Amino acid sequence: MYEFELGPIRPPSEAYSILLRITRNCPWNKCAFCPVYKNEKFSLRSVEEIKNDIDSMFQIYSKIQAKVNLETGGYMSDEIISSLINDDKIPHQYLQQMLFWMHYGLKSLFLQDADSMVVKSSDMIEILNYTKSKFPMIDRITCYSRSKTLVVKTIDELKNIRAAGLSRIHIGMESGSDDVLKLIRKGVTGAEHITAGKKVVEAGFELSEYFMPGLGGRKFTSENARETAKVLNAVNPSFIRVRTTTPVPGTDLFTMMEKGEWEPLTETEKVEELRNMIEQLDGITSFVQSDHMMNLIEDSNGKLPEEKDKILAPLNKFLQMSLDDQECFIVGRRTGRLRFLSDYSRNKDLIELRDKVKEKFGSIDNAAAALSISSL
Repeated sequence: MYEFELGPIRPPSEAYSILLRITRNCPWNKCAFCPVYKNEKFSLRSVEEIKNDIDSMFQIYSKIQAKVNLETGGYMSDEIISSLINDDKIPHQYLQQMLFWMHYGLKSLFLQDADSMVVKSSDMIEILNYTKSKFPMIDRITCYSRSKTLVVKTIDELKNIRAAGLSRIHIGMESGSDDVLKLIRKGVTGAEHITAGKKVVEAGFELSEYFMPGLGGRKFTSENARETAKVLNAVNPSFIRVRTTTPVPGTDLFTMMEKGEWEPLTETEKVEELRNMIEQLDGITSFVQSDHMMNLIEDSNGKLPEEKDKILAPLNKFLQMSLDDQECFIVGRRTGRLRFLSDYSRNKDLIELRDKVKEKFGSIDNAAAALSISSL
């Protein structure tokens, strides 16, 4: 069978990875901000099912590679791609996945869905070993997980999983504040984030921790920055990834906002909170990465501690701009005309667009919220 099951999402940093679904949906599925997996039942896939998917991946890869070797001696030509598309034996979505993966060297694989580490450790090791037996060229296997799941894993379990080939774990920390975590029903505490993160690091994994500026709303903005920095300073993850809060219609957070139970920060205030958090990072060697379209400032990237000033520079630059320039940049960014703050220069077109947007939505922040949601 030329097919394998695919889940709905992956981290942006796994854009070049093939996707292997080992669980379906999310075992928690209660986070107030999250629009994914709603009304979907969580289930574990059997090891046999997963092995069948790996076999299907290998069959698709082998078919493509055999054709390439036969017709061009190793070069993936446009003619080969066209003939494979017209062949109809491999469904298009699986062919596309494999061609894309082959183009980028078959180097990385992402285990879906929301919490792959909930899988029994012995099963995870079997899945990893089988994957590596079919695709020994893979040098990075990654997954999402929850601190609540990882905190009950032993160090020996985690080390054995690491030895079998899982190399990076992405944890949706979101916040280090117990008040914020309770507000959004994350089902975990700041202390558990620290315990889980330390275990992952001790076991030898790369660790990505995600922070959501603005998640605590106006009430908890200082606490969200301060307590998140405390957790990150205790864990020292490989990566700190920024995911700016955007209330999405249909989520509990959006309903809370409509009822006045949660007051969102402005675009500028979310940048201030992010700066506040980064300023309090100390004694760690993490990479800070603003690698998501929901972030207003994507320029804020660098290695701690030596590049802390570089990470803060674009945030400070934006906050020091005039209100007029801030509004023009926000509109340019949220309409897709600009990606980076470094792309910005004041011009007539942006000013006119800003004025039209303000007239239509009533304010720049109303416009930014609507435009951000429409891009999801």
